[in-house]
Amino acid sequence: MSNLLIVESHNDKYFIEALSESLKIDIKINQPICKIDDYECLNGLSEKKLFECLDEVKFDDYTKIGIILDADKEGIENRLALIDSVVKQFDDTIEIKNINTPIRSDKLNIEFVCYITNIDGYGELETLLKTIKTEDSTFADCLSAWKDCLIASGKKISDKDFDKFWVNNYLRYDTCTKKEQTQADRKCKNEIAIKKPIWNFEHKALTDLKAFLQLF
Repeated sequence: MSNLLIVESHNDKYFIEALSESLKIDIKINQPICKIDDYECLNGLSEKKLFECLDEVKFDDYTKIGIILDADKEGIENRLALIDSVVKQFDDTIEIKNINTPIRSDKLNIEFVCYITNIDGYGELETLLKTIKTEDSTFADCLSAWKDCLIASGKKISDKDFDKFWVNNYLRYDTCTKKEQTQADRKCKNEIAIKKPIWNFEHKALTDLKAFLQLF
């Protein structure tokens, strides 16, 4: 039997695939919990969405299930509590309290292990990507002036949305060549661009995430 990894978004899937490949880890990643146009995920993952995802899993097919969620503004502890509350609906005898700590369910004959993507306890994948980028990011960085303009005009954009916008611009304008930009829909979209060697896989911010993946 094999192991299964559950991630929150398509971008998570693309990045984890690239990182796993660099570590020479072969792991099956489930279809993301949140679809790109899923309004229920706009403000972060809900207990309902995670439950529905796990409810579709055939536990007998796997020996270990990994779950990666973003800390968002909720923080690591609250995200662990969310995972714990959902997993308890399948086996109320187990308790998930820490990242990178496999917990066995005798009832389901499977292990659960989780990781919370964060920088300094909060944030999401895009926050991490901003931290580990390796290329010049002038186009993306200049968005800060746009954000300041919004604030001066009495408007605002959440850190979550800003970081996503930053990563999109880094991929589209800072790291796509002029030739690639002529085929932007194919060569600069996230599925392709996020897997380019434009991230520092040796960055210390990835230490715990790599330790998580090496459990598989």
